[in-house]
Amino acid sequence: PGNKELQPLKYAKVARATSVSRQKVEGCIRGITSLLSHCLGKGENIALVLRDIGMLLIEGRRVKMRFYYNFLERMAGKRNLERAAFKVPQLLKTVVSQAIPIASLTFSGRVIVFP
Repeated sequence: PGNKELQPLKYAKVARATSVSRQKVEGCIRGITSLLSHCLGKGENIALVLRDIGMLLIEGRRVKMRFYYNFLERMAGKRNLERAAFKVPQLLKTVVSQAIPIASLTFSGRVIVFP
């Protein structure tokens, strides 16, 4: 809905931020999106782990994003995160510990770890 314009991913910017070559960034992202597309096309469940951020869980028609507490704390600040959790307790359902095995969060399917 609305006029939303898609912006192309700036591989060079990602490469600079991660200190790897543009070619490696582009190859990695294309590989992950190809694998995701293949799995979704076959109706497989997927857990896409985004290092230091959290994980995207796709199971059937349900899609959930679970964030690592440390990531949310870095983004919002500890005090703001605590206030938000107090005001919106459902927020805690989106938080997951990095110590929990990924396999315990998904029913079945593939686990893809994004470098």
